[in-house]
Amino acid sequence: MTTKFGFKLMSIQEFEAWIDARQLARTVLTIQEHHTYSPAYAQFNGSNHFALQQGMKNYHVNQNGWSDIGQHFTTFPDGMVMTGRSLEKSPACIVGQNANAICIENLGNFDLGKDAMTPAQHNTIIRITARLCKRFHLPVNTNSIVYHHWFDLSTGERNNGTKNNKTCPGTAFFGGNKVADCVANFLPLVIQAGAPSAPVVPVSTVLKYVSVTASSLNIRTKPDANSAKVTDREPATLGAILRVYQEKNGWYKISGSQEHWVLGKYTTDVKRATVKASTLNARSGPNANFDKLGTYTQGQELFIIKEQNGWCLVNMDNRWVSKDYLTFA
Repeated sequence: MTTKFGFKLMSIQEFEAWIDARQLARTVLTIQEHHTYSPAYAQFNGSNHFALQQGMKNYHVNQNGWSDIGQHFTTFPDGMVMTGRSLEKSPACIVGQNANAICIENLGNFDLGKDAMTPAQHNTIIRITARLCKRFHLPVNTNSIVYHHWFDLSTGERNNGTKNNKTCPGTAFFGGNKVADCVANFLPLVIQAGAPSAPVVPVSTVLKYVSVTASSLNIRTKPDANSAKVTDREPATLGAILRVYQEKNGWYKISGSQEHWVLGKYTTDVKRATVKASTLNARSGPNANFDKLGTYTQGQELFIIKEQNGWCLVNMDNRWVSKDYLTFA
């Protein structure tokens, strides 16, 4: 494992051990698959991992105006994995779909006739996805694992690649970039690599969910402002969804296994819900007369921050959906 420019470069074996040991406050519901398109294989020389990653960060910050590199992880043709943006921050990779997500950028152009994916990168993409599903208790399906191609480039509406979409992660990515290609060619490999086919954490272990309202929220070793900050995880960030396992004197314990506490006044309660309609319209206000901003799909999980007249405000998305089409945990 090597560190440079604030990034860590590691083998897939090192990554698996590293992610298993990571403590993360933010709740993760989705893994995004992308290809970089540029840089592609022609720009990779076998030893310039850090230079390419730094170049992507510079582009994202200076050209796109983002606060950091967009992705959490990059995979390379030689099978190596590099960290990017803090895991406590949502990615900047799919408009309107970044909350509660982890973004993987796979270096290369995987459109038909372009880069032929190496066996090493092929193996790493499967294993990193499987390990993330296992680490964050995500079922292997097309709500938990998504391709950029499935979302409208401007609005983030999920249309499964029917209009105004990038080809990302590539028309030849594991046999294609359509939902059917993912189901037939990618998800079975992820399951074979050890990912769960269904959630493995009982919801009953979590008392409730909260959303962080402070720009940065310290995590402490005891339910006391004078106690030490934890050293094995970063502060939680604005909008992050935290799981609450215990309440004590206005403090919330956010780990099921360790003494990690946050002050409750810097959070607001949210409700976890699942979309039960085949397609659920998201609107700019709490009734059907407001403009449509996008859609959510059946089985997609949302966190609801507010209810008004039978409509629900989705946390951090500033979008409203009808309560009639949600099932609450």
